[in-house]
Amino acid sequence: MANKIQRLKPDTILKNYWRNNERFADLFNAVLFEGKQVIRPEELEDVDTEESSILENKDYAESLQASRDTIKIRKKSNEYGIEYVLFGNESQKNIHYAMPMRIMGYDYSTYKKQYDSNAQKYTKRDGLEEDEYLSKMKSTDKFIPVVSIVVYYGDKPWDGATTLHEMLNIPGEMKKCVNDYKIPLVEARKNNLVLHNANNRDLFHLFEIILDKSMPKNEAKRKAIQYSEEHKTDKSVVMTIAGATNSRIDYNAFEKGEVSMCTLFDEIAKESEAIGEARGEAIGEARGEVRGEARGIIETGYDYKIPENDILKRLQNKLNISVKQAEEYLNMFKKQRAI
Repeated sequence: MANKIQRLKPDTILKNYWRNNERFADLFNAVLFEGKQVIRPEELEDVDTEESSILENKDYAESLQASRDTIKIRKKSNEYGIEYVLFGNESQKNIHYAMPMRIMGYDYSTYKKQYDSNAQKYTKRDGLEEDEYLSKMKSTDKFIPVVSIVVYYGDKPWDGATTLHEMLNIPGEMKKCVNDYKIPLVEARKNNLVLHNANNRDLFHLFEIILDKSMPKNEAKRKAIQYSEEHKTDKSVVMTIAGATNSRIDYNAFEKGEVSMCTLFDEIAKESEAIGEARGEAIGEARGEVRGEARGIIETGYDYKIPENDILKRLQNKLNISVKQAEEYLNMFKKQRAI
């Protein structure tokens, strides 16, 4: 049966990884408490994240919902009574420049949900003071605090705002008069997190290698595979990297438990070759043109800075052609690239 290749849904893969209480607690301890073990895995419980809140105003009603490029995991501490929310922006191309306002809206929706639930107790005025009835809340009513952090998986340095003030044009003397909203933001590509969970350490270390744009792709591939083999990286870590980088994975290999950094890079290469093949076929039947799979193999080789001798060998093996034919393909490709 042919391999069943399909694009993983980043939000599903990332959610599956961070739903694990040990990993979740370890990340929050690293971000909020510099690695001190304040939040314990056993005190966390899952909270439903499929919700939307309506911001009500006499002039408008805006539905506040999670957008497609953000994953959200919510955990409630049964010891401290605090709700922790993890947001992951898995886009590889775009930084969200309104992230503080966006998280502020998500946090508000959580508080609004608590308020609405609490207000259901006060639909009748019986026994309520006028202020309590109008507020649908007593002075003794308290809500669960919400703590949110953002993990950014992009390969570009984050140059967006991490506070509401950074999004506003405020004269210096007026800053103290305008409420701010700060978000703890972690860049997967580079950070100083003190992590204790082995999977989390492997995950962020591999991200640092793979998302390092200053390193040639082939060197990053070699280092990532070497690290993964030495540390026996768990397949859930590889799948999470695949999800965050919008890469494809062979589900047959996954189901057999054969997923590794090697298989991930192989699938990335296959995807690049398929793109190259589609481009080549679309160009046409012009004489002397490198088309189809040959073009894909060569483009992949150049993308990963693979030596030309290795590209020639791959052409021979994959296309079952002679050295001379492989050299002709490579030379034609060079000429076309120079045009």
